[in-house]
Amino acid sequence: MTWNNQSSVSEFTLLGLPISPEEQGMYYALFLALYLTTVLGNLLIILLIRLDSRLHTPMYFFLSHLAFADISLSSVTAPKMLMNMLTHSQSISYAGCISQEFFFLLFGDLDSFLLTSMAYDRYVAICHSLHYTTIMSQNLCFLLVIGSWTFSTTIALLHTLLLLCLSFSRENTLHHFFCDLSALLKLSSSDTTINNMVILTVGTVVITVPFMCILVSYGHIGATILRAPSIKGICKALSTCGSHLCVVSLYYGSVIGIYFFPSSSNTNDKDVIVAALYSLVTPMLNPFIYSLRNRDMKGAVGKIFSRATFSG
Repeated sequence: MTWNNQSSVSEFTLLGLPISPEEQGMYYALFLALYLTTVLGNLLIILLIRLDSRLHTPMYFFLSHLAFADISLSSVTAPKMLMNMLTHSQSISYAGCISQEFFFLLFGDLDSFLLTSMAYDRYVAICHSLHYTTIMSQNLCFLLVIGSWTFSTTIALLHTLLLLCLSFSRENTLHHFFCDLSALLKLSSSDTTINNMVILTVGTVVITVPFMCILVSYGHIGATILRAPSIKGICKALSTCGSHLCVVSLYYGSVIGIYFFPSSSNTNDKDVIVAALYSLVTPMLNPFIYSLRNRDMKGAVGKIFSRATFSG
């Protein structure tokens, strides 16, 4: 493959979500509310973890990075989509499109690695509870987060560099609301065999391997609970792992819908809808899942509100 800087396309046209013009106003308000809720909810999680010393544990250390990744993932696509809906403009520059694709892959992959780190943390907490503080040391937590960032950046950069080698001279209309990698490859006038092979192989690493690690972690957790089953033990495990399991189900459910069962044509709306679920709805739900299902988070929220009440 040779480097190609002679693409005649200076910008792309984003067709956006499959909604009629009459419904644009309603959906604009809906997605604006979703985006603002995502940003504010995840910022609240980061703030609570920062302020409450009881949340200075490995699990919440990973959660704060996951909240930041969720804010960033939504911010990659939502502001541009909302601006296009507001101004009735559908264009995005070539450089802007490539940048959007890079950061979407970066933060999407980061979510996957962070969820895997959190699953390992839960495995150690339940299966090796007596040695938890020794195993989940501060150095290990930092190493897992740095590794997650490094792998995510490397993978996103690899896809982006391969994408820059392609030419886009025939068509510039993307049937999507952001610059999705698979949608871009469908538009290219170059041979995309290498790109598709890298997506297949790297996608297996980023999605399948972490997902299998999570399943193995929860398999060991389940086996540990079943060795000495008790109502107290089961309730403790659900309290410890319930929020993480909900987030994992949402994340991998939407990812599998996008990448393992893609549409066969450019005009199929399923990919667009599932991508909206993955990049806009799931990051918004994560703060609610952790605040409503988690006793520590609810306690931190109550503590903040009581402080505000007394200071007022």
